Amino acid sequence: MGKNGTMIQYFEWYLPDDGNLWQRLEEDAKHLKEIGISLVWMPPATKATGTNDSGYGIYDLYDLGEFDQKGAVRTKYGTKEEYLAAIKALHDQGILAIADIVLNHKAGADESERFPAYEVDPNNRQSKVSDDYEIEGWTKFTFPGRQGKYSEFQWNWSHFSGVDFNQENGKKAIYMIKGIAKGWAENTEVDTEYGNYDYLMNADLDYDHPDVKDEIKRWSQWYIGETGVDGFRLDAVKHIEGEFIDEFIKNIRVKKGDGFYTVGEYWKQNYATLEDYIENTGCNVDLFDVSLHMNFSKASQSGDSFDMSKIFHNTLMEKNPTIAVTFVDNHDSQPSQALESWVNDWFKPLAYGMILLRESGLPCIFYGDYYGIAGENPIQGKQDLIDKLLSLRIDSAYGKQNDYLDHSNCIGWTREGDTEHPGGMAVLLTNSEQGYKDMYIGKQHARKDYVDYLGNREDTVTINEDGIGRFLCAPGSISVWTELVIKP
Repeated sequence: MGKNGTMIQYFEWYLPDDGNLWQRLEEDAKHLKEIGISLVWMPPATKATGTNDSGYGIYDLYDLGEFDQKGAVRTKYGTKEEYLAAIKALHDQGILAIADIVLNHKAGADESERFPAYEVDPNNRQSKVSDDYEIEGWTKFTFPGRQGKYSEFQWNWSHFSGVDFNQENGKKAIYMIKGIAKGWAENTEVDTEYGNYDYLMNADLDYDHPDVKDEIKRWSQWYIGETGVDGFRLDAVKHIEGEFIDEFIKNIRVKKGDGFYTVGEYWKQNYATLEDYIENTGCNVDLFDVSLHMNFSKASQSGDSFDMSKIFHNTLMEKNPTIAVTFVDNHDSQPSQALESWVNDWFKPLAYGMILLRESGLPCIFYGDYYGIAGENPIQGKQDLIDKLLSLRIDSAYGKQNDYLDHSNCIGWTREGDTEHPGGMAVLLTNSEQGYKDMYIGKQHARKDYVDYLGNREDTVTINEDGIGRFLCAPGSISVWTELVIKP
């Protein structure tokens, strides 16, 4: 992705159902390039259950806002034509377009079918709580609005492993579909929460079925060829067989090469679980650093009682930085969502400093943090702050990194700079009272004056002959010290 590359997640959960996001992205592409964005993660473009669906209730993978299905031609974000125009605008600016794809489940079936199934304990899906009996589930997808264009494949109950609703009696439960070679995926391949977390929602795809695997791989080649996207963000991978994910990515890269980017969403804080997943998928996919996000969330709620010296402990950034995609918040963690773990406002500058100004990880900015969040409880964005941090990332975050993560409240690091970016910088932050640290930034900077680029301190720090400066930060804030350049 290139040194100092940066991603932006270009959506949040409460965007208006106006069909205008692809147009806004097309218009915004030049600005994104100017602030240093190199990858844009776009929301699911495939047709979902309606235009008010944020894209994760997938109905038809081949409908990108082209067919009159589920009440409209467009999706929540616009039409296929507008989607392709947005991707072209990104490419014109040298920005990679990353498509969010949902391969775990399907929703909004066209017809119901009868088939045998077991009820399972929702807290232990390995445990059947009934004998098998015939239920009526929404599992038949015929896509009458598309009429076989692009693919004539139709889905039926044999292509799924589970559903959550019996139309016959209106009962909501988790039903494991009975059949030859049916059942949940092996626990070695999916998360073991709830006994087995293969089933998440709606009609769950059965990746033990060869027709399912073949169709999804065929669809991915069609999608890439049709849109020209440069990578995939894989939704909900902890619910999908790791063996298939590995097979899926290898199938793409045979034709597209190793440059086709993939990042998986495995929402788990436990690093040992992620390590197992990395092994099972052959390290072919980057992962979002959920552990780091959860540390940020906890720190923001704990005030000065959180031990800042442990902020990076057991994170991908610390243990496996080459595959870590770091983030502060996203659409799942924002208020009122299922995985709500919002990073409180006062801590956001510190958190963004930690993902944007360190050498490890590919940072991802959240649309809601940059542009703000809509809905009943709107939240104002921090565009000015993030723009400053992005500017620092582009201009100053280079060279050897010296860490000073040795205090429970006040931590920092320096970057010594390199030949092309000689200035270097020093970062200091605290979750308590004002602090200071004597930090080495390099003897080449001796006698230079440094100031806080963020303006939280008005002091001037002069580097001594040994390359050390006494850097400061205000209470509960971050300061980034860069060389004072006196213009002629």
